[in-house]
Amino acid sequence: MSLLSRRPIRVLIVDDSAVVRQTMAELIASDPELEVMDTASDPFAAAARISKERPDVITLDVEMPRMDGVTFLRKLMAQHPIPVIMCSSLVGDKTETLQQAMAAGAVDVICKPQMGVKGFLEESRTVLCDAIKAAAHARLNRIRPVHVSAKLSADAVLPPPSGSAMSKTTETIIAIGVSTGGTEAVRSVLEALPADCPPIVVVQHMPEHFTAAFARRLDGLCRITVSEAKDGDRMLRGHALIAPGNRHTLLTRSGANYCVEVREGPLVSRHRPSVDVLFRSVARAAGRNAVGLIMTGMGDDGARGLLEMRQAGARTLGQDEASCVVYGMPNEARKLGAVEEELPLSRLPATLLRWASA
Repeated sequence: MSLLSRRPIRVLIVDDSAVVRQTMAELIASDPELEVMDTASDPFAAAARISKERPDVITLDVEMPRMDGVTFLRKLMAQHPIPVIMCSSLVGDKTETLQQAMAAGAVDVICKPQMGVKGFLEESRTVLCDAIKAAAHARLNRIRPVHVSAKLSADAVLPPPSGSAMSKTTETIIAIGVSTGGTEAVRSVLEALPADCPPIVVVQHMPEHFTAAFARRLDGLCRITVSEAKDGDRMLRGHALIAPGNRHTLLTRSGANYCVEVREGPLVSRHRPSVDVLFRSVARAAGRNAVGLIMTGMGDDGARGLLEMRQAGARTLGQDEASCVVYGMPNEARKLGAVEEELPLSRLPATLLRWASA
């Protein structure tokens, strides 16, 4: 039994804003599985605190005086590797900085809590606490059960598939769902695909605005075209669409054409965008004309949706435990019987292509 299974996860909050530190501390303290070890106003104060006691997880602001968060992250990873969540209000072009943070070793990126509106604050608490729990278990072999508050299913956004099987056509859609540790895993898969690969739609749990920067980065690295999904975008060969943060993305079909719908909605499986919502829409719109892939991530978002895809005739893949940063989502899908085959990250691209062309 790991130490984390016997005591709360201890968190160090690093942010130059006293209001943000207090708000985050209150949100974290509201979860019985978490504990605020301390707060620090800048990286130098954080380093002094870490030298005396090691936290399980650090939440780290990006823009701070004396030293920026990305520079501190790089120094930390070189000397005292600790799971770090970048917590930022950066938007627009500045989100490129967060890409640097992920490359430097951050486990996750979330938006700072939205203060002043109860509903937004509650969503912020859910996202923050879940991200901390996932980070605490990153790269561990065993995932302990976590406290889960009431959550909505994909029923909150669209009804389940009708059960009628759709005939096989010549076009196959690839749908991918991923969370913690997924940015580099998705890059690895998409980089390996040829320029004429089948249409792809990806839900990666990310904050609003960050998904656009993520798509631009992938577009510069891959042979395929990668862009953030917009409502009404057509699914095209050689093109991957990344679901925008804070919106649900669904697959729709009109005749022989597939498009995406981007819409508002509540958190589903504690996420927005939700993999369950995407996978259910793929089951409804594409049926056996689809391949589903669930990858590294904490929790169970996507597990039920992948099962619905498999029941509708789609082929379904899961990333294996050894190559996952967090073997949560693929494991939950496997336990439901949703995963047809489980493979290491290195074998996923070739299998996706083979299944999609069968």
